[in-house]
Amino acid sequence: MSMLARSVRLFLVDGSAGGIMTAEVVNWTGHLLVAPRAKLAEVLNRPESSKTGVYFLFSELVEFGGRRPVYIGESDNVGRRILQHSKNAERDFERFCIVTSKDLNLTKAHARYLENRLTLLARNSGRAEALNAIEPAIGVLPESDVADMEYFIEQVRLVLPVLGYDVLKEPFIPPANLGAEVTTEAETHFDLVPLKLRPSRNGLLARAIERDGEVIVLKGSLAEANPNFTGTNQYQALRERLLTEKALVPSEDGAFLCFASDTVFSSPSAAAAVIYGRAANGRTSWDLVDRNMTLKEFQNQRVAAE
Repeated sequence: MSMLARSVRLFLVDGSAGGIMTAEVVNWTGHLLVAPRAKLAEVLNRPESSKTGVYFLFSELVEFGGRRPVYIGESDNVGRRILQHSKNAERDFERFCIVTSKDLNLTKAHARYLENRLTLLARNSGRAEALNAIEPAIGVLPESDVADMEYFIEQVRLVLPVLGYDVLKEPFIPPANLGAEVTTEAETHFDLVPLKLRPSRNGLLARAIERDGEVIVLKGSLAEANPNFTGTNQYQALRERLLTEKALVPSEDGAFLCFASDTVFSSPSAAAAVIYGRAANGRTSWDLVDRNMTLKEFQNQRVAAE
């Protein structure tokens, strides 16, 4: 997505940050409305609820730092469709988002195209658990309409994180030339910070990339195989899910677990806690590659330089 500066206009309909909120991008015809389930009756009285569009049903996080469960659908009357979902005991959600167009140019075919593409983006993001049982049918559109809908999707991907949901964020693909010898270039041009786990007495090695507050632990990194959990570890459920999904597998020598793919974590502490199998301060657990400083020291240095 483009890194140009954008203006996003937020409006708190009932004056509360936790209530009904609308969001628009300047010079874009799209319109987003997000609200808690408890406000559904009020939303149904608003004009956007009767329009053609797509919607997101957001469930609570199952585990701390885990993937957000989300159901994505489309309808020629989005409010009525969400109301139907609310009466379905199997479709649980805590908040919802309606995406429509202010110029009324979205058709049923457009909505089906958006539903398909947004569902695929959510599944590929590594940050969402798409609850759609079947693959949404893609709408058949002329070439020009496809271009318009792709631009529409770009704006939705821009605005959703502003509203607190990163389920459409692009998956991380490491630059081909990213390595210890190009640390400074990576920070300057890609806004990526290469990291390595602080030296461990038992040979535990891990490499990662910090990007916009997230940490992507790189494929081949190691984690403790048999951690000694003491007390309550809020990331224990996340670690167990990675094991179930085989994102963490036994290393060749059996001494550790090994990351089978690049894995996104919501924070440096989440990544370190899963690797160690215990609570950890991520800002002091990670060092910069080829620099004698922790991530905390690096971040403090950046602030001091401003």
